[in-house]
Amino acid sequence: MAYYNRSSTGDNLARGLGWFSIGLGVAELMAGRTIARWMGMEDKTNLIRAYGVREITAGVGLLALGDPKPWIWSRIAGDAVDMATLVAGMEDNPRAGNARIAFGAVVAATALDVVCAQKLHQEEAYYRSLPVPDYSDRSGFPRSVSAMRGAASDAPIGEDMRTPRILQFQPAQGQTAQSQTATS
Repeated sequence: MAYYNRSSTGDNLARGLGWFSIGLGVAELMAGRTIARWMGMEDKTNLIRAYGVREITAGVGLLALGDPKPWIWSRIAGDAVDMATLVAGMEDNPRAGNARIAFGAVVAATALDVVCAQKLHQEEAYYRSLPVPDYSDRSGFPRSVSAMRGAASDAPIGEDMRTPRILQFQPAQGQTAQSQTATS
């Protein structure tokens, strides 16, 4: 079971990274060709667009209610793939300087992702260290179960809580006459 607090420092950072991830993903998806051209990696346009879809997915996962740790780790893995792509794209590239700038930005984002993952894991460890509350002595009743048994048996039932007359069982008219002759 995951322990997390939706208002903690780690979770706030995760949500900020989620919005960043969605923004970056939309940029990669919509302007993939422009980004690829800027880095001198025109042959990687479709790959950059696919990375945009990955970023949007991670961002939505981070913003959804639930444990953000798997989504932060998916961002870290995606950053590693991004860095490998950028390193491969720097070879024999006249715009290698731009690819290096992009590499530096990915390294910075990865550092934030790692800090966020560490913070989330520290917070989970803290919540796991708290004692589990013991409610075994509680029944949910204001008095003991034996004192409550039958307490409402004499309570009046309001008209709105009764079965409507149209839904009540009513014997057929012929049956009532037969049952009267049979009893007499």
